Amino acid sequence: MAKQTLGFSPTVFRKKFRSGMSERKYRDNEIIFSQGDVADAVFYIQSGTVKLTVAATRRKKAIIAVLLRGGFFGEGCLGGQTHRIYTARSIGQANITRLQKESTIRLLKRDPQFAELFVAYLLSRIIRIEDDLVDQFFNFSEKRLARVLLLFGQIIKESKPEHPLKVSQATLAEMVGTTRARVSRFMNQFKKKGFVNYNGGLQINSELILGFLESRPMSVKK
Repeated sequence: MAKQTLGFSPTVFRKKFRSGMSERKYRDNEIIFSQGDVADAVFYIQSGTVKLTVAATRRKKAIIAVLLRGGFFGEGCLGGQTHRIYTARSIGQANITRLQKESTIRLLKRDPQFAELFVAYLLSRIIRIEDDLVDQFFNFSEKRLARVLLLFGQIIKESKPEHPLKVSQATLAEMVGTTRARVSRFMNQFKKKGFVNYNGGLQINSELILGFLESRPMSVKK
């Protein structure tokens, strides 16, 4: 899952894009755009968290990324993508800036500093996706779950939600690429080890999880 904070404030965007941008606040679990929608803008996360999901059928879907504050998404329109290939939805409250496609293309051409930062972000996304693919092919589901929990620990730290974060085991299973039953078994083990706790919501001990990951070498087994 990708994270790279560029730190563009709404004021900076208004100066760079003028009328080519807009801002909106989203409630928890609100759709920003849906798979199949026309791709005509790039989005930037001023605050909050966004998840990207792909649905192959009504019952079969996968979470392909969870993005934190400072992340771009929807950038496929800049490369010729005409329709969205995934759905973007908020996790908790989020403040999102919408950048018109044409305005973004013009800015990338005339503003080398913005273009450099934008390309650096995209490269970080590629690296993160490659890491996730390696994880899917070569690491235990238990280790993949630990990495996902670290991500949610970062979300809690970044967003500082007013209410405890609640993440279903079904969501964790989608992100890890395994069954809900296996996630349930791993989470029970993690709770006994003090990695996680449930006190009205998910609480994560990132330090213990990091130690666990460092002690587990990459595996070629599932």
